[in-house]
Amino acid sequence: MEHDCLFCKIINKEIPSDFIYANDRVVVFRDINPQAPVHLLIVPKKHIRSINDITGEDSEVLAEMIMIAREMAQKESVAESGYKLFFNVERGGGQVIFHLHLHLVGGWEQ
Repeated sequence: MEHDCLFCKIINKEIPSDFIYANDRVVVFRDINPQAPVHLLIVPKKHIRSINDITGEDSEVLAEMIMIAREMAQKESVAESGYKLFFNVERGGGQVIFHLHLHLVGGWEQ
């Protein structure tokens, strides 16, 4: 854990959050500043600073994050209508919190 990482504090329940999914490696919660009707964050429990910091040993958790995102899209009823998955990478790519996280956004009216 990074001592002042917001997501590490959420994962360790130092900051309250309602997880809509959690297992031993990943948590999912709603973005507090949603950019869409459905805006979830899929976050590994292991502190990985950004996509630029992943290693070969992180490949399993990355695949798991995508599979969980697929499940969450179904649970949130956006799988059929469509959704976006994306990582913001570094400040220039829009990353604000430096703990790897996958955004799932969707739910716009068609």
